[in-house]
Amino acid sequence: MHIHNLSKDNSILNTFISEIRDVNIQKNSMRFRRNIERIGEVLGYEMSKSFSFKKQKITTPLAEVEVQTINNEVVLCSILRAGLPLHNGLLNYFDTAENAFISAYRHYLEHPETFEIVVEYLACPSLEGKTLILADPMVATGQSLLATFKALKPYGMPKQIHLAAVIGAEEGVNYIAKHFPEGTHLWIATIDKDLNNKGYIVPGFGDAGDLAFGKKLQH
Repeated sequence: MHIHNLSKDNSILNTFISEIRDVNIQKNSMRFRRNIERIGEVLGYEMSKSFSFKKQKITTPLAEVEVQTINNEVVLCSILRAGLPLHNGLLNYFDTAENAFISAYRHYLEHPETFEIVVEYLACPSLEGKTLILADPMVATGQSLLATFKALKPYGMPKQIHLAAVIGAEEGVNYIAKHFPEGTHLWIATIDKDLNNKGYIVPGFGDAGDLAFGKKLQH
């Protein structure tokens, strides 16, 4: 797997990351969503540099000019509900992309430290020969991304696979690097070292879905 950790180079991205981590700033859910969206835009811009391009002639009011445009057929798939702001940011840059949505959540078993990933809802176009961008804001254990990818297999084999994430733990990043196909790219804003005994990223920034859309009842 090709891992692109954008926090290794200082940029405006640092500001967006600091604000989604800050317990005072993240109380503003609209600002939190917008920061995740902006991170998605940065990830999309960096990701686009690895795509293939084709020459195209366009006509301006003054002359004809040759330009380079993206040649990839993109399918953007996000994990509900936390992935929606990230999805919007990526879609701002890949505005002709087809879209897919999937629900995946942790179902806790007998002990709070043990859980399985449950996938229920899935809407997806054909992935055959296309560029799949799978977006999930948090890569904690990595199990959600892998379960989602397995659920997408009946829809065809993508030509390229790109994973987009805001934050990950080293353990989760290593897990997906081991289980995803060779040649997969991970575009991630920052990576933290630790997971606690409940599988939460430390220091992290909390629950992305709750911060973006409000707390949910636990069943």
